[in-house]
Amino acid sequence: MNSDALPLQSVFKGIKAIDLSGGIAGPFAGVMLAQYGADVIKVEPPHGGGDWSRQLGPNHGGHTAYSVVGCLGKRNVAIDLKSTEGKEILWRLLQGADVLIEGFPPGKIQQMGFDYETVKTREPDIIYYSTSGFGQKGPRANMRAMDPILQAFIGISDENRGAIDNHPHRFELSAIDMFTGLIGFHTLSAALHLRERDGKGRYLEIDLMHGAAMLACTRMIGSYVDGFQARSTNISGVYDTADGQINLTTVRPAEFPLICDALGHAELATDPRFADAESRKTNRPALLELVASLFKTHTTAWHEERLTERGIMCCRVNTYTDFLNDEHVRQSGIISRLKMPGFQREVPLARFPGTPPLESGTQRGYSPLSGEHTRDVLRELGYREGEISDLFTRGVVASAKD
Repeated sequence: MNSDALPLQSVFKGIKAIDLSGGIAGPFAGVMLAQYGADVIKVEPPHGGGDWSRQLGPNHGGHTAYSVVGCLGKRNVAIDLKSTEGKEILWRLLQGADVLIEGFPPGKIQQMGFDYETVKTREPDIIYYSTSGFGQKGPRANMRAMDPILQAFIGISDENRGAIDNHPHRFELSAIDMFTGLIGFHTLSAALHLRERDGKGRYLEIDLMHGAAMLACTRMIGSYVDGFQARSTNISGVYDTADGQINLTTVRPAEFPLICDALGHAELATDPRFADAESRKTNRPALLELVASLFKTHTTAWHEERLTERGIMCCRVNTYTDFLNDEHVRQSGIISRLKMPGFQREVPLARFPGTPPLESGTQRGYSPLSGEHTRDVLRELGYREGEISDLFTRGVVASAKD
């Protein structure tokens, strides 16, 4: 292997992170740390099913698609942080920890006694990461928020209007959650790097609103500076074909004659109604109707081949299953199919950039059940077997395997 291409899965080896967050945004930042070598211990409540991501969607023996993604590569303990004994366990976990991730509603972590000012008195060099929906202060700080709420708040839903009903819609993909987790990992990485220089711990705040604003920055700038601009001079869009759908993306006026040629009607490029950008804008309804009818005359593969030959961006509209079964995806090697507890089928997951493919049976390629490592971690913290049994009996801790 070229030394410049050595994998990065050990970059954060020796880093210890405690993850108290739930859902996706906070946990995914922790997942990224784990995938690059950190020992990440996720703490879940011992009652009520654990992390609420385990209740999002169909349940597979204690897992959902969301909890698989939020727990990947971590160790997992279930602790009642409302109890005195549970808080003492958390303090022991925090001894020597490099990172603490918390995602409680603003003010809650202070009530629990684990706010940054309190924690840093015991662990002064800790990187303390708080995540929430709308941030820690302001009139919306205490409002509950998930990905669809931020889509509406930022303006994404307003832009994502249906072609037929012109009504704002959300998209199902948890893009804001995932992106917030990514920038959270980016910020944690920068803070850990800086700590190597000055030895100082830091408080970080990364909320869904901030993540959404960064995700939508180009559209936000365009709307604010130029006003909302419909792409009225081109014919980008999703079109029905003889056997499916195809997405056509075009941004330059010079591409229009190439598209007409690909559709088998080069003469449209010189039709007075469509000969230049202004005429295409004026006659756009007629143009779109005509183009739509032409796409229906041939298969998706026929159009994709001809458009691609002419350098036009296009792609058939796939389902997620279509994507996973695509030959190009198979050859890329980015997808691993992993055995996970509770799932009857293997779970497809993309490998993390700069790291080897995920493999079943490895730390990086496994998502634990709630409390799966509670006993092992308590032993590491110095608890004796009798003490551990007592904590389990009284419900202070739990394990999905007990």
